[in-house]
Amino acid sequence: MRCPWNGDIMRKTYLATLLAACFLSACGGGSSSTPETPPAVVQPTQPTEPAKPRFARQISFGDSLSDVGTYAVGTVKTLGGGKFTINGGATAEIWVEQLARQLSLAAPCAAQTGLGGDAQMGFSVPVTDHAGCFGYAQGGARVTNDVGPTHKSTGSPLGALTVPVAKQVSRHLERSGGKFQADDLLLVMAGGNDLLYELQLLRAEAEAAGAAAGQRAFDNSLARALATGAPDPDALVADILAAMASQRAIAGSSNEQVIGTGVGIAIFGTGNLDLLDIAVVASMVQQALAEGEGAGKAAVPVYIQGKVPTLVGAMVKAGTELAALVKNQMLANGAPYVLVNNLPDVAGTPSGRAMDAAVQPLVKAMAEAFNEQLRIDLASEPRVLLVDAYALTQEAAANPAAFGLTNVTETACDLSVEKNRLQSSLACNASNLKPGDVSRYAYADGEHPTPFFHNVLTNRVLEEMKKKGWQ
Repeated sequence: MRCPWNGDIMRKTYLATLLAACFLSACGGGSSSTPETPPAVVQPTQPTEPAKPRFARQISFGDSLSDVGTYAVGTVKTLGGGKFTINGGATAEIWVEQLARQLSLAAPCAAQTGLGGDAQMGFSVPVTDHAGCFGYAQGGARVTNDVGPTHKSTGSPLGALTVPVAKQVSRHLERSGGKFQADDLLLVMAGGNDLLYELQLLRAEAEAAGAAAGQRAFDNSLARALATGAPDPDALVADILAAMASQRAIAGSSNEQVIGTGVGIAIFGTGNLDLLDIAVVASMVQQALAEGEGAGKAAVPVYIQGKVPTLVGAMVKAGTELAALVKNQMLANGAPYVLVNNLPDVAGTPSGRAMDAAVQPLVKAMAEAFNEQLRIDLASEPRVLLVDAYALTQEAAANPAAFGLTNVTETACDLSVEKNRLQSSLACNASNLKPGDVSRYAYADGEHPTPFFHNVLTNRVLEEMKKKGWQ
């Protein structure tokens, strides 16, 4: 016979035990003879360096500092020239060529060659575009303006093409379907000709201002001397000046005729017959010439100082334009790597050192304004590497030996017309170098580096590329 009481007890005990086991299992409680497996330890991820770019093409835009042979045609080629440095031999490379070799890229070649100058002198050579060549930089090129130094419209017999950087970039985009490739390295260096062109205009304007001031001082001095003893000297001075001005306005009038006119008015107004004595008038003229020369010299720096805001503003504009080309025509069209060299210290070149003391501070201010605008406009662009060529040239000038340079103030090339028909590094080679060892001079001519100094720039560029992770 079954005992119901005992069965109920056993059933309740079993259920309680089962429920407790299920509860402990679900909650992870209880104990077990098998230890739990500890969670796996997650090792921190080691940061990996970004892969260095592998460049397939080098494309250069700019001016003579990057020109690999636009004008190596006609008489220029016959003279053994073609690049703005010491030409000839395997060592006659400029920085874009040296950089391409260091990066194991194809040697750069000029995208366009030709000259538009005097045909009788051999400077008229048809313009030819070269497929597969990406050296667009041209001697004399400005940032956006078509007319640079030695362009035919300036009266230069050379007739340099001076295609501006803006059109150089447009030409490449037209040839490449409007886009840059993912493995292109773009090189940009310009602005120097904008500065030099403005200086050419300034020089002409300052000379004209000085000449005008000198002429006024001469006329006034002579008129005052001639009017001595007149009843109304001021009125006679005015009459003499008017008569001299009228005579000078007549085409073909000589200085003697102008002076003679003034003397005639003075004799009539004063009755002073001593003015008929040539020696008496000559003494007055000599004094007037001295005063005129002094006034002319004094007027030049005053004129230059007044033009400082205009010329600095022109270089700010050029810097803005170049930065806009980098951003809107290069980066916006897929350029992955754009290396921009700023403007070197133009005032520190042989030509800059030879400038008038009133001009040198202006040249520095112009270059620094251009560079500062470039820096501001390109600072936030991660695909742009801005190399400070200005600082490099200043460092080299201050301590030449640190860069292996032996001379930073003189030109390696003999620029006399007897030795160098173009009086430029464009036609400089071993046949017209100065005597002695000039292999470590900084400058070939007044503005352009020797191959050795180009190599100094190349090394600085490579250093900055490495810091940027591009090497």
